[in-house]
Amino acid sequence: MSPPYPVELLTLFPGMVSGYLGASILGKAQEKGLLSATVTDIREFAEGKHRVTDDAPYGGGAGMVMKPEPLVAAIEAARARLPGAKVLLMSPRGQTFTQPRARELALHAAGLILVCGRYEGVDERVMSSLDGELSLGDFVLTGGEIAALAVVDAVARLVPGVLGNVASSVSESFEEGMLEHPQYTRPPVFREAEVPAVLQSGDHARIARWRRWKSLMLTQERRPDLFARLELSKADQKLLARREEDL
Repeated sequence: MSPPYPVELLTLFPGMVSGYLGASILGKAQEKGLLSATVTDIREFAEGKHRVTDDAPYGGGAGMVMKPEPLVAAIEAARARLPGAKVLLMSPRGQTFTQPRARELALHAAGLILVCGRYEGVDERVMSSLDGELSLGDFVLTGGEIAALAVVDAVARLVPGVLGNVASSVSESFEEGMLEHPQYTRPPVFREAEVPAVLQSGDHARIARWRRWKSLMLTQERRPDLFARLELSKADQKLLARREEDL
């Protein structure tokens, strides 16, 4: 059996992330020895009675900035525990996190160290201790903890064995550059809304065709940016020209 995929989160608020990491799929993955998740308090590396980790920015301005000394010390300690791991700062100016990036990180067996920024940002001199920065998108969060958890969740799902059904990770939204088709379960009728007849037909070829059609249509309607990048096959083009009742 392969060693667990190692992840370490560096944060000023360990309680914010430890509960999520120990629950549901991530918790089960750790129980099975497929994932190793560690949470480190950056304050442990701050000096002085009050363990100060922030200070006012040079040049003035609102808010506070994370100091370099404790953060770099925390990063270096994490690197010593996980040699070869990618060290990434969750930051709005980082590279946008995507499903292909999640796959790339999941293949990096040495693991992942995620640094959760806070306040107005991180002293720029910390950047030389990093391998890069990651962003969830064009919006601002109070800190990097939520973003880091999203990255861990997305990456862990791609580690072999974490998901019980291997097909689950390859049939979801964005794996093929499209949105996922709608999903239904019992009962067959809920508040007068019925499960599409095709899904109850038992005709697996027809079901696959319907699901592909739905994915294409939803992507075209809701994410035209993604749809524009798709390389549609001739079969896809014919499928798009059909009506749902003719599938």
